[in-house]
Amino acid sequence: MNDIPINAETSGDAKPALSVGHFRWVICALLFFAATVNYIDRQVLGILKPTLEHEFGWSETDYGWIVFSFQTAYAIGLLIVGRSMDRFGTKKGFAYSITLWSLAAMAHAWALPIGVAVATILTVFGFVSQSTAFTSVVGFIVVRFLLGLGEAGNFPASIETVAEWFPKKERALATGIFNSGTNIGALATPLLVPLVVLYWGWYEAFIITGVIGFIWLAFWLLIYRKPEEHPKLTRGELAYIQSDPTEPTVRIPWKRLFPHRQTWAFAIGKFMTDPIWWVYLFWLPDFLNKKHGLDLKTFGLPIAIIYIIADVGSIGGGYISSRLIKQGWSINSSRKTAMLICALSVVPIVIASMTSSLWLAVILIGIAAAAHQGWSANIFTLSSDMFPKQAVGSVVGIGGMFGAIGGMVISPLVGYILQTTGSYVPIFIIAASAYLAALFIIHLLAPKLEPATINYD
Repeated sequence: MNDIPINAETSGDAKPALSVGHFRWVICALLFFAATVNYIDRQVLGILKPTLEHEFGWSETDYGWIVFSFQTAYAIGLLIVGRSMDRFGTKKGFAYSITLWSLAAMAHAWALPIGVAVATILTVFGFVSQSTAFTSVVGFIVVRFLLGLGEAGNFPASIETVAEWFPKKERALATGIFNSGTNIGALATPLLVPLVVLYWGWYEAFIITGVIGFIWLAFWLLIYRKPEEHPKLTRGELAYIQSDPTEPTVRIPWKRLFPHRQTWAFAIGKFMTDPIWWVYLFWLPDFLNKKHGLDLKTFGLPIAIIYIIADVGSIGGGYISSRLIKQGWSINSSRKTAMLICALSVVPIVIASMTSSLWLAVILIGIAAAAHQGWSANIFTLSSDMFPKQAVGSVVGIGGMFGAIGGMVISPLVGYILQTTGSYVPIFIIAASAYLAALFIIHLLAPKLEPATINYD
């Protein structure tokens, strides 16, 4: 990225202009790789769903409840983690978070013995049996719950880091770039995990992917500091990062966030649209297996193509709104225009559930996934548009919690729909309509995206 000169005003002799460096994009790269690791660990179960269903005899509803446990923990974690990031800072908070989720990801390899231990305890009280299907479900519920608690720290920490390291006009682009790491993770998983499973086994797939998080942790601890404390940051870049109007530095209690319409605009938008991404993540391999007959050896390329398309959407969605702002559009018009484009792009996904053409389905799902990522880049940025920096982590945590609650609702619902109808058509109809409905509600609650008026007394 080219350096941008900042001219210092002078009252006498001209002073040399400060040149804006690009070290903030190194921090963005760290966030990108964190999102990549996050989604690798998250998606392994979805890739292995057909394999594990066959090995343990799971039903669609069994799998739905395993996913439900992750969403439940994710909601609880976001409720806690968002506030913790505001209070204790992103460096320590992120480190604790990735340590927990990496250990939990590795623990999936021992889900069956964990389930046996828990089921044995429950059997003593006469509650359950110890069938393999039941104990495996119990074990995966336990480890998925721990994974959800740990992974809840990723997005609140990343959004708060972006708010610390980028001025408002660059935040949507930075968010889109780091969020595109989710697509890289989702892309790499179906290409790498089948190879690991074929050569070693599904146990090793969980262990190897879990270890990657500790590699990222070493770089995070070595590189990350706050902008004003970082020795690699030039004075010009620090001035550019801090070029937005000064905001109060006092902490804001949650009780002062919930009454604001802006909080609910963000939270409801997440509640209605986050679950659609969970469906792609946890059921896409199953859709390709049941609808088009693909298996662990053959669905890697179609899934990879879907997430390559999605990656373009993540960066593109952030670019659209950032570009419109630089052209003089208001933040309100820029964000909502980008979100409307994304919402409309999801609608054709209904055709994907009906067509017998594999590649037409892949293209339509890819476009819908790209639209979600573009939407996500902009809705995340709404939090820093409408709230001061010290509240962003809490607001993202609240919104993320509602998104996870939406995932809790849709997980057993999808399992029930598939168990009773065997069709993805109703599921894709829900996906097609969710974003337009969410944008309508966001506009009603925050018609101008005006900053929330916070009482600091």
